[in-house]
Amino acid sequence: MPIVQLPDGKKISYSKTVTGYDIAKDISISLAKKALAIQVNDEYKDLSVEISKDSKVKIITLDDDYALELLRHDSAHVMAMAVQQLYPGTQVTIGPVIENGFYYDFAREEPFTDEDLSKIEKKMMEIIDQDPQTRREVWERKKAIDHFKSIGESYKAELIDAIPGNEEISIYFHGDWHDLCRGPHLPSIGRIGKAFKLMKVAGAYWRGDSNNVMLQRIYGTCWKSKKDLDLYLHNLEEAEKRDHRKLGKTMDLFHFQEESPGAVFWHQKGWTLFQTLVDFMRKKQLEAGYMEVNTPEIIDRGLWEKSGHWEKFQEYMYTTVTPDERTFAIKPMNCPGHCQVYNQGLKSYKDLPLKLSEFGKVHRYEPSGALHGLMRVRSFTQDDAHIFCTEEQITEESVKVTKLILDIYKSFGFENVSLKYADRPEKRVGDDAVWDQAEKALLEAIKASNVDYTLNKGEGAFYGPKIEFVLRDAIGRDWQCGTLQVDLNLPGRLGSTYIDKEGKKKTPVMLHRALFGSLERFTGILIEHYAGKLPFWLSPVQVAILPINEEHHEYAKEMLNQLEKNSIRPIIDLRNEKINYKIREHSLAKVPVLMICGSKEVQDKTITLRRLGKEDQQTAKFSEILSSLSQESQAPKF
Repeated sequence: MPIVQLPDGKKISYSKTVTGYDIAKDISISLAKKALAIQVNDEYKDLSVEISKDSKVKIITLDDDYALELLRHDSAHVMAMAVQQLYPGTQVTIGPVIENGFYYDFAREEPFTDEDLSKIEKKMMEIIDQDPQTRREVWERKKAIDHFKSIGESYKAELIDAIPGNEEISIYFHGDWHDLCRGPHLPSIGRIGKAFKLMKVAGAYWRGDSNNVMLQRIYGTCWKSKKDLDLYLHNLEEAEKRDHRKLGKTMDLFHFQEESPGAVFWHQKGWTLFQTLVDFMRKKQLEAGYMEVNTPEIIDRGLWEKSGHWEKFQEYMYTTVTPDERTFAIKPMNCPGHCQVYNQGLKSYKDLPLKLSEFGKVHRYEPSGALHGLMRVRSFTQDDAHIFCTEEQITEESVKVTKLILDIYKSFGFENVSLKYADRPEKRVGDDAVWDQAEKALLEAIKASNVDYTLNKGEGAFYGPKIEFVLRDAIGRDWQCGTLQVDLNLPGRLGSTYIDKEGKKKTPVMLHRALFGSLERFTGILIEHYAGKLPFWLSPVQVAILPINEEHHEYAKEMLNQLEKNSIRPIIDLRNEKINYKIREHSLAKVPVLMICGSKEVQDKTITLRRLGKEDQQTAKFSEILSSLSQESQAPKF
């Protein structure tokens, strides 16, 4: 008979099989009332599941992170119930939990409208008020297929037919309504609450295949409380305002066009911002001992075969065959090229660590539907670096890289950074002893950073463990940017060696390191994080000089000259427009400082200064303002 061990180590012995609900009730009546599901030996189950052998058990309540997945999963089912009650004959297909919510794909000839979404939401509320109980049944395969075919659910029958023979056919009932589902689910529908909203309708091919019929996908979001829902909806509105594609147009930074999908056309202001990022990173890398190199964008297929990229990455590579019948690929990454630079000349252990960096343009084919402004492109610049080192140097170099990445993020205003650590996968290359050392090194680097981290068990690359650096922006969105990976594979494949202290030839370890990741994507993140109001030192245009009348132009030009001499990026607006029009236009373009000059300013050698986002103005001597802005224009130091 089972012995149940609770998270605090306490053990409860039972003389017969026991359900999750029974365990919760034995702990406390209040816990039983709050219980939503149960975790048994790292698997999530319904509260009704029977436990017959010794197990580690945790009762899941609304306080647990997993509760959101339960709420969203049940919400998808309730939405399907509501749709079939309102629109008989509609078939339900697949309805999973996704980030921030859920969706369900429906087969219905007539398209859903916004008005329909309101009706469905209202019906969902009614179903939740009725609070139907949930129960799970396991059916024999043929019975399940025949049943769903008999009620006109051909898609469900097809799904059941595709389930492997060794898996159970699990059917969940919410009252009389039922669906094929692995579960788990809440004990009853009323436990969902009403902090949900249906968001939009989109098209989706059955099973994601464009050769199949088009279905209608309804997306929804669900949260633990009305407060959380309101915050999410507010952040969605805020994200819409911050959309870097709109701001990029308003600020005249860049554009995209169909003749080169997924590639950025940088305008002068956008390119200035891009190069400011490059200059900042270049300086920090030189200070940290990196040597900047540049490698070819087009390389013969043979090198990609040696590196293993041809086998594992070919579908994402752009290739061409030349008239002499050689096959070349545009590089999707810089690492093989850096190995070629390293391989020139004999290396000693005294030369290590050797750090090669590159702002390398890479090209990867992404499906058209995945492209999204600067955030997902086909052509982008990696702030890539590779550190060739001995096994003994992995820890020290990993700590240095981690500190550099965190310091740089802080310079751009990202204080909330978390780390994801992924250790060895089941299929991997390299000796376990070296994996032990590599994993230990990365963990020590994480601990030295004093930053929260999560473990992605078994999710390391086949060639080594890795750390991913995740930024949280001003409206709470997470962005995975920097990476640090230990590579125990590529240097050996590409013939990279060094001579150790005993005079023996050895293969170095290679640390892959990216700080921004993609400069294009990081630029998009920055624009949205700051809602276009970039810090003064980063702004492509830092000052707009706005003379009120033509008689003030000469004084304005003098200021322009002085600002440029002090390495400040100004523009001057000499158009015959009213001053309020000029102020509004340059404010919309997110210029951080406006300098307004009229007759009084010319006479007193002053300037009236107005900062972006502030209503008040200040008038001061131009020389004083120039000195202050010169300080502001300096990149952060650390």
